[in-house]
Amino acid sequence: MSAPIVVVGGGLAAGTVVTQLREHGHEGPVVLLAAETHAPYERPPLSKDLLLGKGEPADAEVHERAWYAGHDIDLRTGTAATAIDREARRVQAGGEWIDYDTLVLATGARPRHLAMADDSGVPVVYLRTLDDSLALREHLTEGRRIGIIGGGWIGLEVASAARQQGADVTVLESLDLPLLRVLGPEVAQVFADLHREHGVDLRTSTEVTAITTNGAGATIALGDGSALDVDLLVVGVGVEPVTDLAEAAGLAVDNGIRTDSHLRTADEHVYAIGDVANIDHPVLGHPLRVEHWDTAIQHGKALAGTLTGTPTEASALPYFFTDQYDLGMEYVGNPGPEGYDRVVLTGDVPGRVFRAWWLRGPRVVAGMHVNDWDAIDEIRRVVGTDEVPPGT
Repeated sequence: MSAPIVVVGGGLAAGTVVTQLREHGHEGPVVLLAAETHAPYERPPLSKDLLLGKGEPADAEVHERAWYAGHDIDLRTGTAATAIDREARRVQAGGEWIDYDTLVLATGARPRHLAMADDSGVPVVYLRTLDDSLALREHLTEGRRIGIIGGGWIGLEVASAARQQGADVTVLESLDLPLLRVLGPEVAQVFADLHREHGVDLRTSTEVTAITTNGAGATIALGDGSALDVDLLVVGVGVEPVTDLAEAAGLAVDNGIRTDSHLRTADEHVYAIGDVANIDHPVLGHPLRVEHWDTAIQHGKALAGTLTGTPTEASALPYFFTDQYDLGMEYVGNPGPEGYDRVVLTGDVPGRVFRAWWLRGPRVVAGMHVNDWDAIDEIRRVVGTDEVPPGT
């Protein structure tokens, strides 16, 4: 029997690629090594429905565990890969060496830690895993004081869930607006206004100078001399790709594991997909690493095609979405290292039913809609072209 395709990871990218391998007719052995004790699962529910108490952990699973056995996938949960021997083509996990014909690294990302918080002894939560989400939602109750450091997507989605559960929420953001680097001031202001209207104490241009214990909670000292008392501190200051295994194996790493447009590393037998992969994007023309749900799916589909005899580039444009209170948004594209020179808004911005277009010269490098659910197909069509955006 030939050596298996071995997939390292327990997220959506890993779950998708093994699914697609079987759907593409691959009949050879497949081993899936998941460090967590859960079967592969999606992450969006962790900061959305699951955190709101609207779903159960099984709702986040890519498949029920029985699916893997039924499709002859050797799923090993609670089994972290610890080393790669590229010369011998084998990976170490669970105290044994496993031979591979092809190795797929889908090791994802982990939260960036804030040493000041970790060293303080106060109750601190980072939201990344299913267990993190289940633990956090127990604290999102009426009157509970939740402090959130970081006004990015995770911080704001946690704030939305917490407020909808009746908790008192303060968000501390170092920049002038939340999501400023991602969306620019025009659209970032929409999210700032949204959260303030829903009772979030959003403090921008804020410096955290110290964190100390206060009974069972925490006191956060701020740069303006004020202090904030909270029952629980949530830190959401971004994530970093989990590249330790790849680096130790001598693979090229630069803001993720570097791959070509087919998700192949410099080693022809090793591929990387999902959050950890920094790929040569064939459409955008620059290296790109994306930490979103749709990219994990598209990478899994593309790689399964390649591994089953149909070389497929990972050419899909980046896509992500968020749901906060009554605001839903979908975003397509990526301005890349050259950025953009203007943002054009069309529709009813005060009423929060609008579209936004990011342009560099005549090129539309990104587009999004807010609560305009018929817009997404048009946005996908226009982004990446020189077409004048509709309504501008």
